[in-house]
Amino acid sequence: MKMATFMPIAGSFNEYSSRFADPAIGFALGWNYWFNYVCVTASELVAAGIVMRNYLPHVNGVVWSMISAAILLGLNLFSVRGYAEAEFWFAAIKVVTVIVFIIVGIVVAAGGLGNHTYGMDNWKIEGAPFHDGVPGVLATLVLTGYAFQGTEVVGIIAGEAADPVRTVPKAIRQVFWRILLFYVGCIFIIGLIIPYNDPSLVNASTDNIGQSPFAMVFSKAGLKPAADVMNAIILTTVLSAGNSCIYIATRTLWNLAMHGQAPAVFRKVTKSGIPMYSLGLSLSIATAIFLLSLIGNQVVYTWILSLAGVTGFVSWLGIAFSHLRFRGAYVRQGFDVNDLPYKSVLYPFGPVLCLVVITVIVFGQGWPSFAGGSFHAKTFVTSYVSIPVTVALYLFWKFGKKTKWVRLEDADIVRDSIFDQTSDVYAPGRNSRETRSHPVLLASSQDSMASVATGVKLCT
Repeated sequence: MKMATFMPIAGSFNEYSSRFADPAIGFALGWNYWFNYVCVTASELVAAGIVMRNYLPHVNGVVWSMISAAILLGLNLFSVRGYAEAEFWFAAIKVVTVIVFIIVGIVVAAGGLGNHTYGMDNWKIEGAPFHDGVPGVLATLVLTGYAFQGTEVVGIIAGEAADPVRTVPKAIRQVFWRILLFYVGCIFIIGLIIPYNDPSLVNASTDNIGQSPFAMVFSKAGLKPAADVMNAIILTTVLSAGNSCIYIATRTLWNLAMHGQAPAVFRKVTKSGIPMYSLGLSLSIATAIFLLSLIGNQVVYTWILSLAGVTGFVSWLGIAFSHLRFRGAYVRQGFDVNDLPYKSVLYPFGPVLCLVVITVIVFGQGWPSFAGGSFHAKTFVTSYVSIPVTVALYLFWKFGKKTKWVRLEDADIVRDSIFDQTSDVYAPGRNSRETRSHPVLLASSQDSMASVATGVKLCT
């Protein structure tokens, strides 16, 4: 987020990779990221149909999925304000719900509701808490990472935020505490009350619905009506996730087009600044992928989602690597770290640890394909198919455009940043190197300050 506050660009991180590493890396990361969020949007459309089946089981889920797609189009069609307003209310609903859930969950775990005291019992059953050992943990990390995707959105929307130098750091801090409280807190509560081998989880499928762990906790508390309400709230979270995903996909494609890495038609925006063609293509592809889930035994749909499964991790690798390159270029070119509006506390340990951990997850999540002393080709390909696709995208742009590796001393640090006098986010006096290199300006500034001081003195 250091880069997003210093250089707020819509659809940012693939542009950072292009500027500070290699345009081919930015190209590969950008298209991977776009495809990932198109696929996630499709999965949210599927989820909307499944949730609605709780209430109207005789209505085809496709109807609700298409209605959800129309809602997403409407929220993103007219202005960024529509997206932001919807997300505000969606977030408010989620925050209140999670707080209530955590309170009820604590009471249930302690035996205050449901006539059973759980404590840590579910963590002591056979196979718990790390079911299936290392392979199980690695597989869980992939799913966990999928759930955490979107935390980087703060950086992507920085280019369209009002006063990003001030608002983005504030948003980053809120994201950290919300993850700690809402994600980790909720999972901890669920782990206390629902065992990993609960039949409602093990036998879950698109035909066996209504078994959200959140709803199950309310049911175990004896609050069946609350469980039904929880399923309705889950629908709002599905719409919220779809809203964010299609927004991200749209801005990513627009950013690729703006830098010549996608057809120029996707640069076009409406009077209100909406990339209409980027939005249209992104939502159309998401809807097409959703429709594939209705064909046959969903083989094509499953493969497409598998292709998108690891791309989120690849994007995080790109962000961490770009961070290291940015900081290296920033210091190499003589800029002062203290001039940055936001500084990473754990640099360089943080991005290095991120690179190591994500690499282990990406390559380790295919462990089950080798388990049991035999090789499972389908599992292996499903786990790793996104890696060669990413490499192919990189090589396509690398050799097609004959891109060069960007040297740290040549990286474009100033353009679009708070140091750029032509930028909307220009912060006068923030660049101490600029002040040091222009002694005349410094002297003039000092003279002006002295004149003001003299005037004040005369007046008193």
